[in-house]
Amino acid sequence: MLVNADTDDLPAEEDAWYDHQLIGLKVERDGQVIGQVIRVEHLPAQDRLVVQFEEREVFVPFVKEIVPEVNITTGTVKVTPPNGLFEELPEVE
Repeated sequence: MLVNADTDDLPAEEDAWYDHQLIGLKVERDGQVIGQVIRVEHLPAQDRLVVQFEEREVFVPFVKEIVPEVNITTGTVKVTPPNGLFEELPEVE
């Protein structure tokens, strides 16, 4: 479970980051940088990362299945998104 805290006075947990640590991280997919985290949104069901991807914002659910790795040291977030999250899927006839 990924948990985020908004204040610096809370103890750090494994797989927990402050918003300011995540904002600005490069987003990698299949070893390629595809965007940058520009904001973290806290929703009732789960948090989500807002990623600047090309000319648009993509909302990435902040769950282990889609965001398997956050590395503050290297400044990267690795994503394994489902098809269609970052690219448009071809129309089915």
